[in-house]
Amino acid sequence: VKVEPVTMQPVPVSDNYVATIKSRRSATIQPQVSGNLTQIFVHSGDRVKSGQRLMEIDPRQQQAIVAQQQATEQQALAVYQYNQKDIVRQRSLFSSGITSKQAFQQAEQTRNTSKATYESDVAARKSAQQQLAYFHIVAPFDGIVGDVPVHIGDYVSPTTMLTTVDDNTQLEAYIYVPADRASQVRVGLPVEITTGDGTPITQAKVYFVSPQVDNQLQAILVKAKIATKPGVLRNDQLVRAVVTWTSAPAPTVPVLAVTRIGGQQFVYVAENQNGHYIAVQKTVEMGSTVGNSYEVKSGLQAGDK
Repeated sequence: VKVEPVTMQPVPVSDNYVATIKSRRSATIQPQVSGNLTQIFVHSGDRVKSGQRLMEIDPRQQQAIVAQQQATEQQALAVYQYNQKDIVRQRSLFSSGITSKQAFQQAEQTRNTSKATYESDVAARKSAQQQLAYFHIVAPFDGIVGDVPVHIGDYVSPTTMLTTVDDNTQLEAYIYVPADRASQVRVGLPVEITTGDGTPITQAKVYFVSPQVDNQLQAILVKAKIATKPGVLRNDQLVRAVVTWTSAPAPTVPVLAVTRIGGQQFVYVAENQNGHYIAVQKTVEMGSTVGNSYEVKSGLQAGDK
């Protein structure tokens, strides 16, 4: 029978919390103008590129406004160009003494007014064209389209949620740590992200600790950046986060040396009796697992076989 001594190994002191996965780039798409939807170019779950068109709101009314502004601008330009030429004539006549200074000043005033009117119309036309761009809904960054609750023909306004775009390649875990751990929580603490049944997903480190305590939860928000392959985790997914506070040496035994009978944990200890080793069953209390070993909380000491 193989015999092994109880050894001391660093055992992490950790706590298990429920964490929420959040995308560092997640946008709720809402229009900046009102109107009827005429086109929907994407479906839920589609992967889109930054600037890709998602939807279109009927732009005909705004296009008419742009056309009207362009016509007004051209009219103002014609008046301004005429007054530019007229001021040259008036200056020549004033220099020759044919017209009075008052007439020349009136011509200058007319030219300046027409210039201001033209510049105002140019600004109005540019504003109308910028407003026209808002009728084309585009993706703000690369990501995946979420639910699309609207349909072609629906009337939408700036308060209407059209869809969402999430970038699931840049994720972080939101962990709420009880306030009584305030003196221990710090940037750099190791965090293991696991599934609900304890299957490891990835390792991370705390990079943000909120300076405030959530008044309702009496907990501190802690964030850890997540690095996984696309599709492993999603925005708003619930996972478990194991936060390791410290590591301390503790006696450990191999997992295979522990037996369970009636809910109790036992190991067989080799005791020397008159020169012969006898296997004696002892009740023990085990803690967390460390690799292929159990932490021993009570029942054994370092050096026992």
